[in-house]
Amino acid sequence: GILKQMKETFESNLSASQKEEMANQKAYEDLKAAKEEEIAAGQAQIQTKTGELADTDEKNAQSKVDREDTKASLSADEQFLMMLKEKCQMTDKEWEERQKTRQLEMEAVSKALAVLSGDDAHDLFTRTFNPALLQSGSTEHSERREAASRVLSQVAKKLHSPRLSALAYQVKLDAFTRVKKAIDDMIAQLLKEKADEI
Repeated sequence: GILKQMKETFESNLSASQKEEMANQKAYEDLKAAKEEEIAAGQAQIQTKTGELADTDEKNAQSKVDREDTKASLSADEQFLMMLKEKCQMTDKEWEERQKTRQLEMEAVSKALAVLSGDDAHDLFTRTFNPALLQSGSTEHSERREAASRVLSQVAKKLHSPRLSALAYQVKLDAFTRVKKAIDDMIAQLLKEKADEI
């Protein structure tokens, strides 16, 4: 009786324990599979993040290089701009000086032309002209011609202008017609240079 009942109880307990063990074993297998999937997903995510970090580091390094290149280029451009501004200022200054010099030359030439072509000079030429006294190669030195030559020489020295010096010399030595032609040519040349520079 009692042993049989104990045996049945033990068998019943063993069967229940085996069922519970099997259920626990299955639960463990399921949990293990789920955890292995999580681990695999975590490792895949680590690899992805590592790749992204490497890409980001590379982009960051490239951006730093680009930034340094841009800084160097900006510095060079700023230096070029400063140099260009200085050059423009110098060119403007030279242009103003040339304009002033040209204006003074034109004024001097106009004064000399006025002296040479004035009524007094014409009257003097008419009064002193005597065809019988003409000799080839003779040079007449009138006061008017001397005055015109002096005006041109003074302006030539002041402006350091070789063209005006040459013109003053011609006024002193040459006949009025050649001087007037030289003055007209010089005025035309100055106007042409002025137009070319503008």
